[in-house]
Amino acid sequence: MKPSRSFASDNNAGIHPKVLQAIAAANRGHAVGYGDDVYTESAVRKFKQHFGANTEAFVVFNGTAANCLSLKALTESHHAVLCTAASHINTDECGAPERFTGCKLLALPHESGKLTVEAVAQAYHGIGDQHHVQPRVISITQSTEMGTVYSPDEIRALADFAHDRKMFLHMDGARIANAAASLSLSLKQITRDCGVDVLSFGGTKNGVMGAEAVLFFDAKLSRDFLFLRKQGMQLASKMRFISAQLDALLTNNLWLKNAQHSNAMAKLLERELGRIPQVRIVYPVEANGVFAKIPHHAIAKLQKRYFFYVWSEEDSVVRWMCSFDTTEQDVKQFVRFVEQTV
Repeated sequence: MKPSRSFASDNNAGIHPKVLQAIAAANRGHAVGYGDDVYTESAVRKFKQHFGANTEAFVVFNGTAANCLSLKALTESHHAVLCTAASHINTDECGAPERFTGCKLLALPHESGKLTVEAVAQAYHGIGDQHHVQPRVISITQSTEMGTVYSPDEIRALADFAHDRKMFLHMDGARIANAAASLSLSLKQITRDCGVDVLSFGGTKNGVMGAEAVLFFDAKLSRDFLFLRKQGMQLASKMRFISAQLDALLTNNLWLKNAQHSNAMAKLLERELGRIPQVRIVYPVEANGVFAKIPHHAIAKLQKRYFFYVWSEEDSVVRWMCSFDTTEQDVKQFVRFVEQTV
């Protein structure tokens, strides 16, 4: 029998029991739709507690929408968004950011998933030239697509570069909780305090059924966001059931406990794989992802029992993700199978 839990993606994990309880609790009686309910009010209040009193928070369904709407709020169609070539907005959103914003994404080289000031500086040109798109937003992912984590200083340097040129810094925080857990810092310390202007806050990969949010740290930037969210088809009529999930995640540090656990399981996976000579870890394991180069012949055999994604077919690099519900037994059983197969 195939194991009930795999290492393909934290999207494949179930829902945390406390989140399910919150959804059930929100199912009592009637509530005003479109966010005018006590559950959304409570979730927004929690966001303000974590990120600052004047944070503007808007609930949406999914991460692609959070990213597209964030960028739309910051740009006009003649602008450009600077991101890494490996970024989710560039590789895994089917062109949605460019279609929805009308902007051009400028995909830049990266260092283990991280965008650097040097890379951004090389792309910052053609300013005022009517023949060129105008750089307007730097977009980074935290934690990165390679499972690495930006330090506060690295984020601050990118923010300073952007703000000195009247640009904005957007953060795709699909795994922001894992980054905060890795750095042992608060959510505010690795976002707002580092100069991030807009955050796509991720919940789905960290134990909720399906809930994300767009957070603005300058109210002026969110002036028209209610309309953008509606046009973007992200205004939920029964928003209470989405908001209740975020409210539960942000209560009693559930977001942190989930992320700490998935990170710890990734470190355990890294240690256990380290004793297999045919497996080589290719990126630092700083969050909940492990990227490994393995013999090509083993990939299909492993996938017959454990579903996962091949990161680079050419280099025979695979991605293994841990989740809030991954157990030590899951890791050790998986590693035994890897060892036998390779």
